[in-house]
Amino acid sequence: MGSVRTVLGDVPAARIGNAMIHEHLLFDIVPPGATGDRGAPIRAEDRWQIDYRSNEAPANAHQTEPDVAVAELRAFAEDGGSLIVDQSVAGIHRDAEGLARISRESGVHVVAAAGIYTAPFLDPATAAMDADALAARFIAEVTEGLDGTEVRAGLIGEIGCSWPLAPVEHRALIAAARAQQATGAAISVHPGRDAAACGQILDILDGAGADLSRVILCHMDRTHPDGTGIQALLDRGAAVEWDFFGIEQSHYWMGEVELPTDLGRLRLIGGFAAHGHADQLLVSQDICTKTRMRRWGGHGYGHILRNMRPLMARAGFAEDLIRALLRDTPLRYLTLLERPA
Repeated sequence: MGSVRTVLGDVPAARIGNAMIHEHLLFDIVPPGATGDRGAPIRAEDRWQIDYRSNEAPANAHQTEPDVAVAELRAFAEDGGSLIVDQSVAGIHRDAEGLARISRESGVHVVAAAGIYTAPFLDPATAAMDADALAARFIAEVTEGLDGTEVRAGLIGEIGCSWPLAPVEHRALIAAARAQQATGAAISVHPGRDAAACGQILDILDGAGADLSRVILCHMDRTHPDGTGIQALLDRGAAVEWDFFGIEQSHYWMGEVELPTDLGRLRLIGGFAAHGHADQLLVSQDICTKTRMRRWGGHGYGHILRNMRPLMARAGFAEDLIRALLRDTPLRYLTLLERPA
């Protein structure tokens, strides 16, 4: 294995332990135009209801305090965590210097992300950029630094996609493919909420020259909740990611979808692994609300390590599959592939 580009510099993958590839440490996903008090406290008596409706409460949909994130990552380390990827791209409060401080003070490796989120979250100048400009921007974010800093990204995405795709989102996928070719970084994509979204995304990336074996399709939990349609994505070489671990409810606050439970997720993962796709399967928690963090009574970034590892063993997962899910596969996608000059 080669090196992983963290916010504090490149680190040999061999020196990194358990990794969560899709999380948010500093973020603001309050939808533009949302009503409600962003600064309202989350009281214990309201916490369950706020969490059940998740990011519908503006006060719950942002966390921008480095000190809070440091405490959360120290708890993650106690659970056996070594690295977290913050996939907060431009548009949802990417804070490169904040991530560097968090990593330094917590002792946990942190990877930042290049790219942009969905169209409604973008400023007008970014939304107007063509594919060439976006590609140059993404490449610079990996090779030079993010947002005027020297903190470099180690992953492209999550590239935000809607359904149907907005024009800037289509251009961002083309740009991500070009940036992948130039940097050797893997691509992570937030697909639109439709069963056809992932296939369309792969078509665009493939047409732009992306290496689909270095593409991660996120949010299988809500895009393909019963697993239907995932095999076709695996057959094209892409990785698929279940990243709603810890959300144990049938209600999905952003669509008419019956979400799987954690055990249901593991059953799907076990089935695809048994059919030869173990090295294309990823897990994470995609924490992007306060109520899923330990400070506000949530499961925290260590939930998979603390609770799912023993459940994986009870579900009959072999130790090599558990190790692949918790460490080897995410680190393989995070390892930068050197490109010839």
